[in-house]
Amino acid sequence: MSKKSFEEALESLEQITRELENGDLSLEKSLKKFDEGIKLAELCNHKLEEAQQKVDLLLKKDGKLTSVPFIVPDAAPDEDYT
Repeated sequence: MSKKSFEEALESLEQITRELENGDLSLEKSLKKFDEGIKLAELCNHKLEEAQQKVDLLLKKDGKLTSVPFIVPDAAPDEDYT
């Protein structure tokens, strides 16, 4: 699973979410899908953390990290992206 790209893992996680929301799976299959979803979410989080570290290195100037706010285009002000 760790060889999946962020986009592939996110797509798989979205598919699992749709399947679980549909409610047609047995309890056993739902638990298996839920466990797989947790692993995919952890993988996505890990890849995002790696990307953040790379961005931080690129923003480092004169030995100091320059903080640049991340702005999500076309997002409503009350949307939470954490």
